[in-house]
Formats: sequence, structure tokens, C-alpha cells
Amino acid sequence: MIQLRVKAVPNSSRDAIAGMLGDRIKIKVAAPPEEGKANKAIRTLLARRLALRPAQVAIAAGHTGAEKIASVEGVTPDQLSERLGLDASAAIAGTGG
Repeated sequence: MIQLRVKAVPNSSRDAIAGMLGDRIKIKVAAPPEEGKANKAIRTLLARRLALRPAQVAIAAGHTGAEKIASVEGVTPDQLSERLGLDASAAIAGTGG
């Protein structure tokens, strides 16, 4: 499992991986930050881009803030960077079994 640092930008015009912002992956979602809608949109977008099932992506920390930790199962750090189309190594907070 990979722990990934994310900067969430809700209420955007569209869902997109917007690149790196410091040591976080900036993720824009159209969903509002209420009732978990933005978190769900982030999980769905990451799963789609990483070719994973939504159940393999979870928000592990930062449920109500813009800075989040997403847990991703089923990919290596290299696969993560390749599938997102950016060097995500700075955003990886840790890996675990």
C-alpha cells in the first residue's frame, strides 16, 4: 500500500490531476467539499487514472481538509508515477504491506 499526499481543490470546473504542488499531488474535482462528495470524487479519479478498483483507493487522513493522505493498493511507486503522468515520488508519504 502507498500513502500519497494530496492537495484537494473542490468546486473546480472539471476533475483533473493538476500536477505536483510541493510535495503533494494537486487534484481538482468538480464536486463540492460537503458530505464527502469531494473525497469520493478524488477516490474515483485516482482509481480511474491508476487503473484500479475504487475500493483500492481510500482517503486515510484529512477527510475535512484540503490536505489529505490517500491510501492506494495494487500499484508500485513507479507504476503510480507512470499512470499519473508525473513524478509522484515526492508525494509518497510511505509504503506498507
